[in-house]
Amino acid sequence: MSTEQPVDQPDVDLSRVVRQRIRGLRQARGWNLDALAARCHMSPSTLSRIETGQRSIGLQQLVPLARALGTTIDHLVESEHDEDVVIHPVAHQEPGLTTWLLSRDSQPGGSMVAKMQITGRRRHGPGALAVHPGKEWFTVLSGRALLHLGERRITVETGQAAEFSTMTPHSIGAVDGPVEILTIFDADGERAHHQSGDLDKDGGV
Repeated sequence: MSTEQPVDQPDVDLSRVVRQRIRGLRQARGWNLDALAARCHMSPSTLSRIETGQRSIGLQQLVPLARALGTTIDHLVESEHDEDVVIHPVAHQEPGLTTWLLSRDSQPGGSMVAKMQITGRRRHGPGALAVHPGKEWFTVLSGRALLHLGERRITVETGQAAEFSTMTPHSIGAVDGPVEILTIFDADGERAHHQSGDLDKDGGV
């Protein structure tokens, strides 16, 4: 009988690891399925199928699960084989915007996690609305953010979060001083955040 080992399947293995981490963190907190499901606004049956591999895990599930479990998406999805588990972000600065990329380089079509500090120098509003495929999610770590979403102006307070389709014209500015946000977006979103036309020294709230 052959003793040859099966070929590794990284995507399958990573999915298994993520499910194990979700289950392990839940059990470490002494929560049953109902308790975690309530914290992340998910049905217990959906959560059960995610943990057992009967349902795929998408960004819309990972975001609330990570928050409810007190961890980050990076920690949930990092490979078991990564030797360096600590990311040392480098600040990318533009007028009115400083960005720290908190996730490793993503694959095409993947998502990225970043922390941003936005000041009144960043141009936003009707003249600086971006449109690109995908979705964006952000939560305010400190300060107050002003989200322009089409014709709407939405103030997002510290501790609150916003999620929206980036096919809707949008921009994010600061209200009454600097604001820090943690955001998740795709590669198209990264390009949109750093377009020179979206950043301007003379912009304000």
